[in-house]
Amino acid sequence: MLAVCVKEPGGPENLCVGEVPRPKPKDGEVLIKVNATALNRADLLQRKGIYPAPPGESEILGLEAAGVIAGLGPGVKKNFSPGDKVMALLSGGGYAQYVAVPEELLMPVPPHISLEEAAAIPEAWLTAYQLLHFIGRVKQGESVLIHAGASGVGTAAIQLARLSCAIPVVTAGSPEKLKIASKLGAAAGFNYKEVDFSDGILQFTEGEGVDVILDCIGGSCWEKNVRSLAMDGRWVLYGVMGGKSVGGDLLGKLLFKRGHILSSLLSHLLQHKLVRSFTEEALTHFQSADQSTSLRPIIDSVFTMDDIADAHRHMEANKNIGKIIIKIS
Repeated sequence: MLAVCVKEPGGPENLCVGEVPRPKPKDGEVLIKVNATALNRADLLQRKGIYPAPPGESEILGLEAAGVIAGLGPGVKKNFSPGDKVMALLSGGGYAQYVAVPEELLMPVPPHISLEEAAAIPEAWLTAYQLLHFIGRVKQGESVLIHAGASGVGTAAIQLARLSCAIPVVTAGSPEKLKIASKLGAAAGFNYKEVDFSDGILQFTEGEGVDVILDCIGGSCWEKNVRSLAMDGRWVLYGVMGGKSVGGDLLGKLLFKRGHILSSLLSHLLQHKLVRSFTEEALTHFQSADQSTSLRPIIDSVFTMDDIADAHRHMEANKNIGKIIIKIS
C-alpha cells in the first residue's frame, strides 16, 4: 500500500509517499480502507523526531482516519461489517491507504457527513469532549474560556460547550478566527495579539471570572489565566505551545482563587470509555435538523498525499481555521 513516510527526522521536505506493507488486523481489530485523515500538531513533533509512536504501534504518522471497513480480524464482535463507513482514533498509521484499528475505537460516520468531514472528528472532538466532561466536569450555565478557539479542538469545544448549555468564550489571533468562533456559538472572543484577554474576561463576567479554562498555551499566559479564573475554577492544561516554564507567584495566586489546575492528554487508557461516551452523547447531534444542538466539523483545507509537505507547512504557519484534511489516494 501507499503511505506517507519520513525519510529522516526534520522538516516537511523529509516527507514522501512510498510503498509499505499493508497491515493485517490482529485479534479484535478491523482493517479500514482509508479515504481521508487529518493533521494534528503531534504529527509535526513526530516528524521532527521528538514525539515517537507508542511502543508496538505503527510508526506511520496519523492519529485519526475515516474510510470503509475492508476486513475483520479474529475475535471481532461483529458490531461493524465490511463496507460500513467508519471513523477512528488511532495510535498511528492514518497517513496510509489501510490501517488496522481495535474495534472498540471505531465510530460510525453520521448520516449526511462525508468521509472527509468525518476525518476531522476523532482526534479534535474526542479531545474536546474529554477536556470538558472527563477532566473539566463542565456544568450547565458555567463559563468556559477556550484558547485557540479557531483550532480543531477549539471549534469542537465551542460547540460541545454550547450543547451542554455552558457559555463558551474564546481567544484567537485574528479577526477572521474570532468571527468563525462567534458563528459557532462563542459568546465573546478576544484577540490575544491586541488586547489583554483577562481584562475582557473580567469585563464579560462582571468580575467573576470563568469557571473552566481549556489551555493549550501554558507558560506564556499563566498570569492572565489565573486572573481570568473564577473562585474554585478549574484550569485544564492540555498543551504547552507557549512554553513549559513558569516564573512568578503561580502557586500563591492560584491558592488565592482556590483554583484547581488539571492536566490532560488523550490517554490511551481512557480511549475505549471516551469513544463510547462520545458516541452515545454527542455523535447523533452531527448535522442534526435541530440547529440549536447541531454539531459540525470545521474544515480549513484539503490536501492530497502528494501535497503532504505543504499541509505540514500550512499548520506550522498557524494559518488554519479548523482541521487540515489529507485525502488518501
